[in-house]
Amino acid sequence: MADTWLRSFRTALPTVRLAHSDDEVREWFSCVVVPQYETWVAEADGSVVGLLVLDGEELEQLYLDPPWRGTGLGDRFIALAKEKRPDGLSLWTFQVNGPAHRFYERHGFIAVERTDGLRNEEREPDVRYVWQPERT
Repeated sequence: MADTWLRSFRTALPTVRLAHSDDEVREWFSCVVVPQYETWVAEADGSVVGLLVLDGEELEQLYLDPPWRGTGLGDRFIALAKEKRPDGLSLWTFQVNGPAHRFYERHGFIAVERTDGLRNEEREPDVRYVWQPERT
């Protein structure tokens, strides 16, 4: 999972500095993400090609191995997240990540807050998105 996250992060966000070393990211996945959060993965040929991490109503992580972008896997992960959290979801993404903005907005998420990035480890301006189900 960590290696998929690292490849995806570096490909999608080449201008954003990683706040932690590769080994620290791997340890964080092993010691924090997997044991503490609801974690879903997609596998192909015995390798993790995508991951979804939920923490309560927060969509903490959604990363795809770069060759899997544009294949519908991200759409399936969003559908799963909405199924698991039918009352709504929120997430943060970096302001420089235009493809993520388009992806989440296409799935009904609305940008509700923009920050200067001083509250995240990367010190990168970010955007908070929220999805609420339509009530009839």
